[in-house]
Amino acid sequence: MKILKILRTLLIITLLIIMSYFGYSTYTEAKKYEQITGEIATLSDANALASEKIDEFTSIISLGLVKNKSKVLLKELKEKKNRANQKSKTYLYYFLALLSSIILISFTCTLRGAAMTLSLSTFIALTYGLINPILMVTIHKQVKYLGDVILSFESKGIIGSITKLFNNGESAVAITILLFSVALPLLKSFTLTFTLFFYKHPWGHKLVAFFKHIGKWSMIDVFVVATFLVYLTSNNGDVSHAEIQVGLYFFLIYVILSMITAILTQKVLIQKSK
Repeated sequence: MKILKILRTLLIITLLIIMSYFGYSTYTEAKKYEQITGEIATLSDANALASEKIDEFTSIISLGLVKNKSKVLLKELKEKKNRANQKSKTYLYYFLALLSSIILISFTCTLRGAAMTLSLSTFIALTYGLINPILMVTIHKQVKYLGDVILSFESKGIIGSITKLFNNGESAVAITILLFSVALPLLKSFTLTFTLFFYKHPWGHKLVAFFKHIGKWSMIDVFVVATFLVYLTSNNGDVSHAEIQVGLYFFLIYVILSMITAILTQKVLIQKSK
């Protein structure tokens, strides 16, 4: 039984490491997608499209001897963008598959073992939820002769957006997001993990009430993210296209895992107090 327990622990640790790798791979491809989309946006502003039209006219009158470099570059970037987007989604699926496997294996562990396993998974999901882009917003407009002109492009993640909101003087919104989407999640995760490691400590009994209280705030994470998205996508005039990115999925995974871990931790403390 002891050997089986060791093997199971090693398996869980291995799966957590591999899951972290796929999380990092998702992040890498998501940032690549973000960068390429920004380059495409730059090539699709009014000045760039005007130059592209000139290149196209030059290519026509030269009977194809002069290549339309802007058009070729734009095509290549769009292909790279699609590949990066597909890869980021694929790695996210791998991440979810491994997470599902870890959750299933945790059912075979003790209550404390399951809680610690989910707590570590929560940390990983939260980390990638904070650093990944969660939303891309493109404002574009149809202009006669030029076509679809991109007026502005922004990729928004939780950490980057908090910084930008502070810089723009939106301190109230920035502090709200910082408090409920960064500080509170980190506090919850650190406290839960610390308690599971030192669950036999005398003050562990007092934390049962704390977990019950903090559990009431769990859905605030979701509420703040929803408000965050609405706030960032609101604009006046023109056409806005908002695209949800992988960071939001990581953050929602964190919210779900955090609630489950809190429940299991409460049970561990209550079980120990009996």
